Amino acid sequence: MAENQLNGQQVLYLPEGANRILGRDAQRTNIAVGIAVATAIKSALGPKGMDKMLVSDLGDITITNDGATILEEMNVEHPVAKIMVDIAKTQDKEVGDGTTSVVVIAGELLRGAGDLLEQGVHPTTVIKGYKMAAEKASSILREKARKVDAADEAILQKIAMVSMGSKNVGDDQVKAYISKLIIKAVKQVMDKDAKGKIVIDHDLIKIEKKAGGTVGDTALINGVLIDKEVAHPGMPKSIKNAKIALLDVALEIEKTETDAKIEITSPEQMQSFLQQEEKMLKNMVDKIVKSKANVVVTQKGIDDVAQHYLAKAGILAVRRVKKSDMEKLTKAAGGKIVTSLDDLSQDDLGFAGLVEERKVSGEQMVFVEDCKNPKSVTLFIRGGTQQVVDEGERMVTDVIGAISSVIEDGEYVLGGGSIEVDLATALRNYSNNVGGREQLAIQKFADALEVIPKTLSESAGMDAIDTLVQLRSRHRTKDGSNTGVDIFKNAIGDMNKLGVYEPLRIKEQAIYSASEAAEIILRIDDMISSRSKPSGGAGAGGMPGGMGGEMD
Repeated sequence: MAENQLNGQQVLYLPEGANRILGRDAQRTNIAVGIAVATAIKSALGPKGMDKMLVSDLGDITITNDGATILEEMNVEHPVAKIMVDIAKTQDKEVGDGTTSVVVIAGELLRGAGDLLEQGVHPTTVIKGYKMAAEKASSILREKARKVDAADEAILQKIAMVSMGSKNVGDDQVKAYISKLIIKAVKQVMDKDAKGKIVIDHDLIKIEKKAGGTVGDTALINGVLIDKEVAHPGMPKSIKNAKIALLDVALEIEKTETDAKIEITSPEQMQSFLQQEEKMLKNMVDKIVKSKANVVVTQKGIDDVAQHYLAKAGILAVRRVKKSDMEKLTKAAGGKIVTSLDDLSQDDLGFAGLVEERKVSGEQMVFVEDCKNPKSVTLFIRGGTQQVVDEGERMVTDVIGAISSVIEDGEYVLGGGSIEVDLATALRNYSNNVGGREQLAIQKFADALEVIPKTLSESAGMDAIDTLVQLRSRHRTKDGSNTGVDIFKNAIGDMNKLGVYEPLRIKEQAIYSASEAAEIILRIDDMISSRSKPSGGAGAGGMPGGMGGEMD
């Protein structure tokens, strides 16, 4: 219960069981939690990073080294830990890759800030220095960036391979094959806005997954894969040169909203009633036949009688298709979604070279493929187990993000820790020209960026300090700015010759997000938790520093 003294009288202003941490204690606690979260996923960074196994309350197993996924599945409770999770999610949404990097950099920024606070530097001074460093780092990044366009597939593939490097799915040959599929898919859905700028809508690349086969069986479908079966066994299972009617209409007799009573007093009336229903359903099917459609895809249901008439007409029908899949079909096959059968005409139909039902791992799926110029495509991911397929999906999502951002921006930088050492060197030089205590914060920012090459070398079994000393030395020379960590040879090497490229946007977003998260956390000097303490006490939930429960 929080209290205060006013003229010797006790004043209560927080409820019973409230918890409060003030001043330096709050800052120390928050910094410790931020560092703990970063440390928890640090070893997952890079191609030789280790995977984490996460088991949910229900016993579901997730095996991954994707930063955003690890943090989401960890189910952290401390508010600062949640901020760290949020920056990983933001990185994932904005650029699709670099989720581990952003959290690790944020953790190091907090560590550096903690050292400065202990030396008596005020938090606002640290924050100002971090803001200056982030701005300077961004401008240096843009100076160092190299140009690329969508036609340069060799560089795009190298960027894709680096993005895939950290995912333990398939060998290099399989990854090279999948990277080509992803580049093709991204370029297929690429478009230009009103200003002529390239834009890529990730939602137009549908990712469907099914356990079975191997990762090498992953395929790109120039169209849409619908996880449904054909509505009636009497319907054709395969139709070439398909003319597709896309409906948002139920092919069944709609029940009225108002209460209605129908009295039937004789078998003849009953027969007449049923015949009338059947006639109405036949009229619906006749309208579809009249439009020359030979495939029907609808969001709503199809009555058994309507299914019979459609089958007799040789029409393949799929029912209860998701709205998102319907929208993708319009982009892939053309055509319009029709909400009234009376308005259905030949002009509303979409086209696909082949619509076919196939059995995949014991389940029926409908493939709508060979569309003329599809603006929506499907990547069908396969793998030996569900865990492999899930990790494959995460890998594909990361690469789509990386390739999309590099095509949209037209710029990339060198990876392997090379650009981080470049930035750190430039920031240290910049700090010498900055007066006041802010220069101390800028130097700590430079140190924090170097956590990337340090962690890459650690995960490769190299000596992190020796590697960093060598990198700093090489980057001070005229021709050494391309030097980074060659983790496959356990040495430092030329990242340009090795083709280790990363999108500019991933690096820029990581620096800004990590900096902003650190600044938010450093501004906090008072934490008030109004909830009662859980019976398990602080630290419940198995996370260090009380990340799973209340802080003391």
